[in-house]
Amino acid sequence: MTPNNGIEPMAPLSAADPLALFDAWLKSAEGLEPNDPNAVALATVGGDGMPDVRMVLLKGFDARGFVFYTNLESCKGKQLNDNQKASLCFHWKSLRRQVRVEGAVESVSDKEADAYFATRPRDAQIGAWASQQSRPMAGQIELERRIANFSARYAVGAVPRPPHWSGFRVIPRRIEFWEERPFRLHDRLVFLRDGANWRSERLYP
Repeated sequence: MTPNNGIEPMAPLSAADPLALFDAWLKSAEGLEPNDPNAVALATVGGDGMPDVRMVLLKGFDARGFVFYTNLESCKGKQLNDNQKASLCFHWKSLRRQVRVEGAVESVSDKEADAYFATRPRDAQIGAWASQQSRPMAGQIELERRIANFSARYAVGAVPRPPHWSGFRVIPRRIEFWEERPFRLHDRLVFLRDGANWRSERLYP
């Protein structure tokens, strides 16, 4: 079948490394998606057993897993602390491709969190201190006042990482690649972790 947008079709079943395939797809998205090609839907489970989903930004991935950062006192931070499992869904509309990831979750190290926090724009660093994420706010003026207070506190020198701000890593046990095909006969390739290796199989659309 004709590839979408001139992009090479999905790797055959003999592909052994889903992370290499993901890297190739992400690079394609970075060239075609108009906004945030690293945006991903993160699904967690609340204390009441209800699923909860929101968009976050992928900030890194390697053989260990997929990393994002957040306020640990936010809803997702608390949910991940209570239930260390999550799912991710990348959807690149321009490429007509999707990747789903599921697995256990672990906290990144303080060293990793410090290193990434240091790369954030200063205003974003101040915002990490000022925002009491997911909690009720009386009005915008309350947030602006907190931003002004922390801007004054850290007016000179580097802004330290807040103790309530860090990252999580989703350790994949299942990665599914989906690519649109004509007549809804989509191509689906799933990788399942088998010890230190991966095994793959195709799925009906």
